[in-house]
Amino acid sequence: MKDLPRRPVSIVGVPMDLGAGRRGTDMGPSAVRLAGLHRQLERAGFGDVEDLGDLDIPAVETLRDTDPKAKHAGPIAAACRVLARKVRGALGRGRVPVVLGGDHSCAAGSVAGAAAHFRRRKTPLGLIWVDAHGDINTPETTRSGNVHGMPLASLLGLVPGALSAIEGRGRKVDPDRVALVGIRDLDPGERDTLRAQGCHVFTMTEIDERGIAAVMRDAIRIATGASGHPFHVSFDVDGVDPDYAPGVGTPVDGGLTYREAHYAMELVAESQRMSSLDVVEINPVLDERNRTGRLAMELVLSALGKRIYVA
Repeated sequence: MKDLPRRPVSIVGVPMDLGAGRRGTDMGPSAVRLAGLHRQLERAGFGDVEDLGDLDIPAVETLRDTDPKAKHAGPIAAACRVLARKVRGALGRGRVPVVLGGDHSCAAGSVAGAAAHFRRRKTPLGLIWVDAHGDINTPETTRSGNVHGMPLASLLGLVPGALSAIEGRGRKVDPDRVALVGIRDLDPGERDTLRAQGCHVFTMTEIDERGIAAVMRDAIRIATGASGHPFHVSFDVDGVDPDYAPGVGTPVDGGLTYREAHYAMELVAESQRMSSLDVVEINPVLDERNRTGRLAMELVLSALGKRIYVA
């Protein structure tokens, strides 16, 4: 198998844990860089890589909670607006934005920015959401009030206020073009919302039955549509089993294996339709010798097209 084309890459870190129930994901971007992201991109033949640095995120201790049903929603939305502009700007320059998290609430900005870029070109954006959780709670259905459980709902226009108004109000993606992969922990309200919205959900049970290759090919087909449109990948590392990714705040047993996760991203790269990427929820406080940071780094490389082959 020949190497895939090496597209120019723009890295942006979102050192945020405002949306999470546990501290530590604000150190996630540093963990991925420390694992050797830049060096490994260079070794894999990515000669045009820029690092846009980290967003300036306020410390949680400096903030006041005003809404227990959507904690820190205002500061999170403000950070997501900045991130959306960076993602949109990178895409406008023909680059692949790679967002390092940070908790998953940052996807409300990254996906909104990518969708805005393609909307201006009258092209719809698909979305592949790899996660143990649905992240489609609203302030009405949430049990915790943590916004990292709401970004998909925000992108579908279901969360009132600023979180759904990033890069314009309303839906950023069509639910029929959204594929959730690796799901194994849903709140009751999330189940109802996913059914009502018509998103495509591939649980771990389905992956066990059919295999990751068949599931990912279906997910890519859903995200690209009949016309082969671009799609964003939002990869929460808690989609991977804790045996391989211990450094996450909300681990759930029975997730993707190391090879399943990599093969999923290799199929994404093979499609050559991925426009942009998040890898989020790395929590070094809970990690073991940066195992999860290294895994996140390696998954970025697989999604961008790194391959192992014998000529």
